[in-house]
Amino acid sequence: MEASVSYSSTMDDEYEKFIKRMNPPRVVVDNESCKNATVIQVDSANKHGILLEVVQVLTDLNLMITKAYICSDGGWFMDVFNVTDQHGNKITDEGVLDYIQKSLGPDSCFASSMRRSVGVVPAMDHTSIELIGSDRPGLLSEVSAVLTNLKCNVVNAEVWTHNTRAAAVMRVTDEETRAAITDPQRLALINRLLCNVLKGSNKYREPKTVVSHGLTHTDRRLHQMMFADRDYERSVDDSLDEKERPNVNVVNWQDKDYSVVTIRCKDRPKLLFDIICTLTDMQYVVFHGNVDAEGPQAYQEYCIRHVDGSPVKSDAERERVIHCLEAAIVRRVSEVTP
Repeated sequence: MEASVSYSSTMDDEYEKFIKRMNPPRVVVDNESCKNATVIQVDSANKHGILLEVVQVLTDLNLMITKAYICSDGGWFMDVFNVTDQHGNKITDEGVLDYIQKSLGPDSCFASSMRRSVGVVPAMDHTSIELIGSDRPGLLSEVSAVLTNLKCNVVNAEVWTHNTRAAAVMRVTDEETRAAITDPQRLALINRLLCNVLKGSNKYREPKTVVSHGLTHTDRRLHQMMFADRDYERSVDDSLDEKERPNVNVVNWQDKDYSVVTIRCKDRPKLLFDIICTLTDMQYVVFHGNVDAEGPQAYQEYCIRHVDGSPVKSDAERERVIHCLEAAIVRRVSEVTP
């Protein structure tokens, strides 16, 4: 079985290299055609997850995506993004423009295996700790105290809270060596003590901790963790004001066999990433899309199908998509970066 899996992976790598040679991705950066934004056009052979890959590169550079046009029908992918820096200016930094070309163009610096795992970056010089449990006042302080007592140095941490749940991705090193912690017994102790801290009043959802040296992209992991924890399920005492709730709608376009998702909400950084990340992780494919975020309110529209080729099939599935997208939009608003 292992030999078969290895052979399949090798064939996938070779096929991807062949497709890339025959249809190399093309990136065009245009600072002339639009008065108030840099226009980035990406053309490439299509594959599931490529839209998220492109959006991730742009948002990781802290670029603001003010408009986007998405088309991935058939075997070809074409996106156009209008982007600015955080001050609303065009992108003129040659280092940033060169990075975009190298990350998305024919000379992409990402390995093929990395590109298939959308949303991951190397993390081998530290130990990653993922936590999820019931939210409560003082939780982050208690977690930090445990790590300090265990002689762990917190390199960075990001925490999201939503719907009574808290999720965190922390990167730590040994206090003395400043290297990754590898001792199995010490890792087991860290895991056990943090799990004790995370125990709350929710008897239906046990706390979870994962300690690893693997590959992770913080934002995507936080989305995946909270999605797996079902933070999108509305509680009886849901305190979110209806006026503050994002306006998300899903209808089926019968003539084209698509489901059309429309989203209206207050614009903010990384909003597009959060939406595309959630749709991708829910195994939906975006075939066409239109994004307009030039004002304080953002409008997004997507024609989607499930990876099995079908549109949304039932009212229950429709409600789940709506609730998951609402959660993806709201949960980042509560992020905490110590």
